[in-house]
Amino acid sequence: MGLLSDPTRRRALISLLTRLNAPICVVCYMAGVAWFMGLAFEPFTLRTYMSENAMGSTMVEERFPAGERALATGREFSAHKKRVGGMPVDWLVKTMQARGLEVFTQRFSRTLPFPDEDKERYMVKGTNVYGILRAPRAPRTEALVLSAPCSPGDHNNQAVGLLLGLASYFRNQIFWAKDIIFLVNEHDLIGMQAWLEGYHHTNTTGMDWSPLQGRAGSIQAALSLELSSDVVTSLDLILEGLNGQLPNLDLANLFYAFCQKIGVLCTIQGKLQRNDWDSVSGYSHAVQTMMLMVLKQASGRPWGDHGLFLRYHIEAATVRGINSFRPYKTDCTTVGRLLEGMYRKLNNLLERLHQSYFFYLMPSLSHFVSIGYYMPAFGLLAAILLLRALDLWVQLSAAPQRDEDGVTDVEQTAPGVLSILTPLVISHLTGAALYSLPVRFQDVAVEHFPVSETEAVVLTAIAIYTAGLALPHNTQRLLSGEGTEQGWKVLKLLALLYLAVLLGCTALINFSLGFILALSLVPVAAFVLSSPSPHFTHSSLTPPPLQETPVSFHEGWLLYLSVISQGILDHCLYGSLLFPLAALLLYPCWLLFWNILFWK
Repeated sequence: MGLLSDPTRRRALISLLTRLNAPICVVCYMAGVAWFMGLAFEPFTLRTYMSENAMGSTMVEERFPAGERALATGREFSAHKKRVGGMPVDWLVKTMQARGLEVFTQRFSRTLPFPDEDKERYMVKGTNVYGILRAPRAPRTEALVLSAPCSPGDHNNQAVGLLLGLASYFRNQIFWAKDIIFLVNEHDLIGMQAWLEGYHHTNTTGMDWSPLQGRAGSIQAALSLELSSDVVTSLDLILEGLNGQLPNLDLANLFYAFCQKIGVLCTIQGKLQRNDWDSVSGYSHAVQTMMLMVLKQASGRPWGDHGLFLRYHIEAATVRGINSFRPYKTDCTTVGRLLEGMYRKLNNLLERLHQSYFFYLMPSLSHFVSIGYYMPAFGLLAAILLLRALDLWVQLSAAPQRDEDGVTDVEQTAPGVLSILTPLVISHLTGAALYSLPVRFQDVAVEHFPVSETEAVVLTAIAIYTAGLALPHNTQRLLSGEGTEQGWKVLKLLALLYLAVLLGCTALINFSLGFILALSLVPVAAFVLSSPSPHFTHSSLTPPPLQETPVSFHEGWLLYLSVISQGILDHCLYGSLLFPLAALLLYPCWLLFWNILFWK
């Protein structure tokens, strides 16, 4: 504090920071990247451990014996699914009732804002079927959920069979202290969204669904099961949910503990754990695993049906069976025993999972990186924006230069309010247009151009984005010569602070997204200058071309269009925040820096 309170020392510190501003920024960027890459090195990570005392031991005896019977039920389910051409609702209701469950159905429908060409659907109608096993030894105020999606074709039939087998086995046990809900949802995430909205009496997406006739207690935890083969070589744990949310780490620890106990190969991001962490290949494997988690989390989309539970503060994960070329095989009975053990431990919970971490990265299932370890990497990148803002502030605070006659240089005078407000207003109006117009104007685009509805939405978004690049020319026309040298400095100061606050808030909600944005935007934002040179403009704001092209141009273009359309659909269907964040905040901020580049 003495350093900042002493005017002489404070001036010396500011002088040092401004004189060495660029080298310090470069060092901060390199240090931030190095810090992040070092997180995957095992000595810098923490070993996973069970924080919840009620789940601290796996000393339960799993006795589930009916793996073969579950597979036979799955084949019967597949036959009825083919016969009716979709969800065999009547068969599921009768089968669950025969197992002693209270069975209910829920009908739902959803008209998509534009056709989903990846899954070839527009008007979605379906039915969810769920059965409730009432707790015999408790007041029925809490519940657990085991779900399995009814997927098209031959996918996930074994998961439904195992779900029904576990329901029959659990019905004969008397130690359950929580209701257990066995749910088979249709149309994957859309059906799950309808059921969750109906269960919690909310409607945030505008979906039509019938009210639930049966309800259990407050849901404490949930697992979604995906099995598409009679045997599996490993079980993959999927954690990433909507908007980058993650379940409590104890849920992942519980899965890993029972896999170790029963002897089941377990993976995360589809990668097995390696013990040679001190080798280059072992470190590279950990980096790849962690980066896959970062990329999935940054996408903001739910990577399994469990991802929608997290919005309601329900700890959930997806367990996916993988049948690969490995000779090690696990049968359905073993998978059933693993799930039995997990649900028996969750049954012992006295309160919601809360004692372990909610913000973490996992280079393997046995190690994790907590928020206190990975946040400094982002802080080093964000510090660059503050250092550049400090440098501009010092330049703007300097007294204006005067000539020999005592006349103030016009280029050094303070800019007019109009020169700052105009680009701010125009950029945000352009962002609002990018957010609202593509879906609203799809009918107009289809009527005048030979494109489909999905292509119309995506191409309209690209057209608005491209039109926004004309912002500097429109601004200069409106300003009619009010731009000064200090004008672009003031605008850049505001843009730097704007971007710093935006990235900081994003990193608090979704670290992976905030870090990736900082990694790509901070260098350009920090060192962009006012220059009329078109060559500088092109090299600064256009990403470098790829050295290798794994697909043809046509395939790459279709993939690019698919990514944009899925981002918009995820926002409209499930409430993903990535599209509004990009359109309403990131894009206007980017246009401010584009305007600075063309400042006259």
